Amino acid sequence: MISIQNYVNGELLDPHAEVWMDDFEPATGAVYARVPNSSGEDVERAVAAAAAASKSWGSTPASERGRWLREIATRIETRLEELARAESIDNGKPISLARAMDIPRACANLRFFASAAEQFFSESHSMEGGINYTLRQPLGVVGCISPWNLPLYLFTWKIAPALAAGNCVVAKPSELTPMTAFIFSQICRDVGLPSGVLNILHGEGPRVGQSMVEHPGIHGISFTGGTLTGSRIAETAGPKFKKLSLELGGKNPTLVFADCDWEPTLDGVARSGFANQGEVCLCGSRIFVERTIYERFRDELVQRVASLRQGDPLEAETQQGAVVSEAHMNKILGYIELAKEEGGRILCGGKRHRPAGRCESGWFIEPTLIEGLDATCRTNQEEIFGPVATLIPFDSEEEAIELANGVDYGLAASVWSSNVSTCHRVAARLQSGIVWVNCWLVRDLRTPFGGVKSSGVGREGGFEALRFFTEAKNVCVQFH
Repeated sequence: MISIQNYVNGELLDPHAEVWMDDFEPATGAVYARVPNSSGEDVERAVAAAAAASKSWGSTPASERGRWLREIATRIETRLEELARAESIDNGKPISLARAMDIPRACANLRFFASAAEQFFSESHSMEGGINYTLRQPLGVVGCISPWNLPLYLFTWKIAPALAAGNCVVAKPSELTPMTAFIFSQICRDVGLPSGVLNILHGEGPRVGQSMVEHPGIHGISFTGGTLTGSRIAETAGPKFKKLSLELGGKNPTLVFADCDWEPTLDGVARSGFANQGEVCLCGSRIFVERTIYERFRDELVQRVASLRQGDPLEAETQQGAVVSEAHMNKILGYIELAKEEGGRILCGGKRHRPAGRCESGWFIEPTLIEGLDATCRTNQEEIFGPVATLIPFDSEEEAIELANGVDYGLAASVWSSNVSTCHRVAARLQSGIVWVNCWLVRDLRTPFGGVKSSGVGREGGFEALRFFTEAKNVCVQFH
């Protein structure tokens, strides 16, 4: 049994109140580690450590802060296989995905923001008889709360810009997937990151996360997770005038036009619907296909999805692993039953999957495609966050846009067409923070990332992240 620990003021510590939770391996359903369920006392310790370190860290040159981030990235690379295996065990995702995407992206996040902080610039405005210039200064102590679906990937996506901008951080990874954040804390200790600069607390959101949001010593909160939780954070933090960045849920449309490039589109749509078991906020779970190609596209997409290899995440050939928890599995299966009640027809999947061998008790769901549902039904309106996607035909560009925009969410979308004018025209009208054209999940870390409507507030990525983690101060100098 592995005992995960908090990382506070440069030390690995048990929770103050000695309260622990079980950490499960989704592929087997078995407990394999214990996790701190930290409390307000742990938050107090972490904030005090961060506050003590913030003055010196904030005045450290950006090049020196970047050196620390690059050193951590290098250490991650030396432990890539260990971290990929830990991510697969803790989350249920295929180890091939963790090895190829999750862990390398964590390194890329750290290196990108290490360099971006050195290139971060501010504005100056000359005026008659004087000049204005802007100073960008760190907030001080900030809170970063990251989700379970891409654990180390999204954990570093938050803490890297916060640290690079000169803040000290109190971070909470998801209690469902704490292992790689724990290994990350070991790496930080091994490289000698100054004490208090980064503090990592494990535990439940209502217990430790809420304490972070309420704490007056934390001046900004960056959160990725569900829309309902984001709303509660905003209700708490808003009256305290904390800076907030909320990257929330999605019910993302995929628009397939008749003139699409056939094979790449089929591959891209299958990937966008079912990568990481559909547990990506950017997944295209509502697939709209032009009616003239609908039946052929549907049938070939079903073949691709039904052929995805599902099984033990630690096997290199596995393409679909387990979902993150038993509760989440039951939620997804409940939505599949709801889809049937709403008149949906299951084209493939639709059931719990039980692999032979060590994973027979794991939390697996067959990749599921559904047709015959109205665009306004609950299945097509609510975020399922699993290996479930629906298919709906459309007759015109106008109808496709109306269907795509007909939800409360607005995080991501993809458009598939060989007509350049169609792509630009549709992309401009989609109510979405991110639009991919003839691709999906192609990321340039310089670009703004975030959603509209119920998908969030603010933007992450590039200089947008560095702006969030700093306060702008205008200095006006009049010449005499």
